[in-house]
Amino acid sequence: MQTIDVTELANKAAKGPVKLVDVRMPTEYREVHASAAQNFPLDSLDPQAIASTLHASATDPLYVICKSGGRSTKAVQQFLNAGIDNVVNVEGGTTAWVQAGLPVVRGQKTVSLERQVRILAGFLTLLGAVLGFFVHPYLIGLSAFIGAGLMFAGITDSCGMGMMLSKMPWNRCHNGQCKTN
Repeated sequence: MQTIDVTELANKAAKGPVKLVDVRMPTEYREVHASAAQNFPLDSLDPQAIASTLHASATDPLYVICKSGGRSTKAVQQFLNAGIDNVVNVEGGTTAWVQAGLPVVRGQKTVSLERQVRILAGFLTLLGAVLGFFVHPYLIGLSAFIGAGLMFAGITDSCGMGMMLSKMPWNRCHNGQCKTN
């Protein structure tokens, strides 16, 4: 898998347009993104459609960025599996881009998906414990179910609760557009 440093990519962007695909959630993209980036969320990624939308060719590389590099690595693999070979992962992602002081577009702040998962998991665990104590002992199973789900997410690096929350209206931008002001 090809990779590129954020500074090197910014230098290329200064010389001419680059095709930069941001695979984070729309709300993350809305909060802050590299000025040249276009948002195509990983959960609905269609490599062929993106390549045709961006008029990607075999000579012009397609750069993929996320928050820190994990999702962009998965996205690059999807592009490669689809037969699109000239794809480059941006090392360090948007976090590295911001830390390097490179040009960004800032918009509305949001509660991160990871934080939403922690809030909901904590709430459901507490709810299960309270209901198990006051209503019926079997309701403690809710807490056990959430605990098992968190273990599964840790082992597989795939979070069902996170995937569900990412589909919620507050985590989506209306009509595919994320306002940045």
